[in-house]
Amino acid sequence: MTPENQQVLDLLRAMHADAIVAEAEFRDELTVEVKPERIVEVCRFLRDDPRTVFDLLADCCGIDMYTPTKRFGVIYNLYSLKRRHRIRLKTFVEEESPTIASVTGVWGTANWHERETYDMFGIEFTGHPDLRRMYMPEEFEYHPLRKDFPLMGIPGSLELPKK
Repeated sequence: MTPENQQVLDLLRAMHADAIVAEAEFRDELTVEVKPERIVEVCRFLRDDPRTVFDLLADCCGIDMYTPTKRFGVIYNLYSLKRRHRIRLKTFVEEESPTIASVTGVWGTANWHERETYDMFGIEFTGHPDLRRMYMPEEFEYHPLRKDFPLMGIPGSLELPKK
């Protein structure tokens, strides 16, 4: 493990050991799986601690693993402008009720990322200031990036413009 990644991981273990589910390093990139109920707390720590200063949420996206145990997840790609260092946080939510707390209070950029994740995967972010669909109409009841969504779409589910 790189010294920078080891330092961040040691800090996380010291301050939030009970929030960490797993960790891995691949091609010098650190990924830490965090319990969903602790994601805001861990994000705030990584942003505010002077030893980490992850001040940029570069991306937040959803995933559909389509497995019985861990289906829907949210991935947060963080970057420290001061230290020029990256970390990826991953968390999984319940398939029946895919809900997680919003990190818009930590990084304002999470607003649009979370809205896109909600629209495409149906993962709801509690505490989000304006959680509504971005691409699909509000009345559209499906989420196109879920793996069980048909590749050709659902006939008649969306009115197409006339030529």
